[in-house]
Amino acid sequence: MINSISSLFGIRYPIFQGGMAWVSDASLASAVSNAGGLGIIASGNAPADYVRAEIRKLREKTDKPFGVNIMLMSPHADEIARLVAEERVPVVTTGAGLPNKYMKEWLEAGIKVVPVVPSTGMARMVERAGAFAVIAEGGESGGHVGELNTMALVPQVVDAVNIPVIAAGGIGDGRGVAAAFMLGAKGVQLGTRFLVAKECTIHQNYKNKVLGAKDIDTIVTGRRLGHPVRSLKNPFSRQFQKNEYDSTMTLKEMEAFGVGALRRAAVEGDEKNGCFMAGQISGMINREQTCEEIITGIFEQAERLLNGAFNG
Repeated sequence: MINSISSLFGIRYPIFQGGMAWVSDASLASAVSNAGGLGIIASGNAPADYVRAEIRKLREKTDKPFGVNIMLMSPHADEIARLVAEERVPVVTTGAGLPNKYMKEWLEAGIKVVPVVPSTGMARMVERAGAFAVIAEGGESGGHVGELNTMALVPQVVDAVNIPVIAAGGIGDGRGVAAAFMLGAKGVQLGTRFLVAKECTIHQNYKNKVLGAKDIDTIVTGRRLGHPVRSLKNPFSRQFQKNEYDSTMTLKEMEAFGVGALRRAAVEGDEKNGCFMAGQISGMINREQTCEEIITGIFEQAERLLNGAFNG
C-alpha cells in the first residue's frame, strides 16, 4: 500500500487516526504510529501544557511520525499553534476553521499541514496557503460534521485540488478504504473504528455503546448553533435535539447544556448525560482489537478487493 500519502508522511499504511477530543491521547496515537499509520494527538479545548505533556509521552512510546490535531475554535488555538512549532511536530491536522493565519510559522518549522475540509472551496483555499494534503470529511463521521457525504465530497475535492486527498467519514473496514481509493483519495482517516482499540483509554461504557450500536443509532444535533455534531443516541442527545426545537431556549442556554458532555462520556462513562460522539459506521464494529490488528486487517481486505475489483 505504498503510495503518495505513505511516502509523503513516512508511514507504512496510508491511514490517519482521527483527532478526537478526550480520546486521541498519547496512548492511542503512539499505538497507531507503531502499527504503521499516523497517530494523532487531539488538542480539543485543552490548554497547551496538556498537549505538550501528551507529545512528550508519545515520544517516549514511539520514534515513528505522528501528528497533532488543532481545533481552530479552541480558546487555546494560538498557544497550541506556537507549541507545535516549538516541538517540531511532524504533522498538524486542523478542524473547525481555516488555518491560514498559522501556516507561515508552521511551514517554516518544517510541519506538514493537513486541514480537514468539508467543501471544495475550502480545499482550494488551504492548498493555496501551502497545505501538503487535505482530509475531505463527509457527514457520516462522528463529532463535528459538514453537509456533504463522503461519496459526493471526495471526488469533487480530488478534482478541485492538485495535492493528495485523504478521505474520512463512514470508513470502517477494507471495503471503505477500497471505495475511497476508487473515488480518487490517496489515503483515509478513521476515527470511530479506533474508539474500540485496546490502546484507546476512553471509559469502557463508551466502547460498549459503540460495540452495541446499530446502523440507525446515531443522531446529529447542534445545527441551530451552527456546528452540528454526530453522536450516538442516548438521553443527552435526544434532549439536545428537543432543545433545538424549543423556541423559548436561547442559544446561550443550548451551549451551556452541552458543556462538558464529551468529557462525561469519554472519562466518566456517563451513559445518560454524556455525548458519545461516533460515526455511522458504529453499527459495523463488533469487537475490540489492537491498533495493529485493526490497521493490518483493514488493508489486507482492501488489497484483496482492489486486486479483484475488475475481475467480477
